[in-house]
Amino acid sequence: MSLNPDRKAGIIETLSKCESVSDPEQHYEDLVKKKELFKNDKEKALIKTILEALGSSDRLLILDALMEHDRCVCELEALMEKAQASVSHHLKILEDAGLIKGWKKGKFTHYSLIKPKFERLAEFITHWISTTKNWFGELS
Repeated sequence: MSLNPDRKAGIIETLSKCESVSDPEQHYEDLVKKKELFKNDKEKALIKTILEALGSSDRLLILDALMEHDRCVCELEALMEKAQASVSHHLKILEDAGLIKGWKKGKFTHYSLIKPKFERLAEFITHWISTTKNWFGELS
């Protein structure tokens, strides 16, 4: 992370006010390393993409409808009460995240869920919960 020197000095000054930080400069460097590791973690990038795709009530409605069976675009348009362009936009985001797959069935495109991506998300969240050490109410 390449901050201008004044900004870096301001952050270190802020860190020096933290009760739990004994060496603000070293703590700053540790935080920079943590941020870089996070930014370069491909698994976290994938999870970020999935979570962003899930961050819409319209897309959650689509996924909910697909839990029962595959659906054609016209069904999803009726369900969402939205124009085809809007529905297609949401479907593209879900497909780009690897959560659904579309295929031609007759004249229409149908969509289904892709189970391995949801399993991967569940595994990530389960691991994250089990390795987190800082739960409110559980601190000593």
